[in-house]
Order: sequence, then C-alpha cells, then structure tokens
Amino acid sequence: MVNHEFFNLMWWKHNYITFILLLLLTSLTTLYLWFPVDDSNCNIKAVLRPRFGKYDVYATKVVVQPWRGEHQVYGIFMVPDKYKDAPFFVLTVKGAGSNCEKPFGTLQEVDGIFAEPGTHLIRDYIRTRTAFRLILQGMYNELKDPQSWKLTYPRNITPNKTSEF
Repeated sequence: MVNHEFFNLMWWKHNYITFILLLLLTSLTTLYLWFPVDDSNCNIKAVLRPRFGKYDVYATKVVVQPWRGEHQVYGIFMVPDKYKDAPFFVLTVKGAGSNCEKPFGTLQEVDGIFAEPGTHLIRDYIRTRTAFRLILQGMYNELKDPQSWKLTYPRNITPNKTSEF
C-alpha cells in the first residue's frame, strides 16, 4: 500500500522550494529593473545650472527595440557643430531620468539620417533594463516619442570652469 502522507509531504516541500526560488527571482528582477545604476561621470546639477545657460536638442529619431538586446534603445540627435567641444551633455528621457556624459564622437550619418551642414549626429543610449521598466509601466509610446528624448549642453562654460564637474 502507498503512503499518501509521504507523497503529500514531498509535494509540499517541492512546491515550497519552487515558491521560494520564484520569490527570490521576482525580487531580484524587481531590484534590477526599478533601481537605476547611477554611473554619471559629471554633476548634472552643475551642467544644468541656470547661470551657465543651456542649449537643448530633441531627438530626430528614436529606436526602441530592447528585445533585440543591448544597445537597441537610443535616440539620434542633430547637434550644431559649435557644441562638439562641450565638456559634457545631459541626456534626459521622460520617465528614465537624466544622465550626464562626456561627448564620445560625432557622426555624419546614422540609420539613414544625415547631418545637415554645420551639424553632427550623436547617438545616445539608455539602458535596456530601463527601457523594459518603462515599457512595463505602460510608457512605451512616450519612450518612442522623439520629444521625450533631450540632450542638454551647457552654453557658457569656459575651459577654466569645467573643473567643477
């Protein structure tokens, strides 16, 4: 005769372990998606300080395909050439916050978009996990909207004032 109590106990232990593992996985996923990593390499408040002035550029095109992997969520910006030597810029994406970054190169063509005379193109990314978080929060349309992506350049920073960043 089969001992049903033994099988019931084994079933409960197996499901208990599965439940704990699922709870742990859910907790880690939540932490990973909802708590951003702050690895900005400059002081956002200093770049956006009104006494310096600022210049905003909105995205010309936005690509949002995080399911394709890393570096598949980005905006393309057409920036006047006079900002090529700016020491920093701030990328702000509605819902995702702001990141302060150093310029990392200029392009004349990206994804079929060509820079107009006197301008260059910047392609700037947000983290894939941030994109997934925004999509899960129902912000997919805002994420795809070029007006939700903005680069801000400091206008009046002279070389001797860049040290405070």
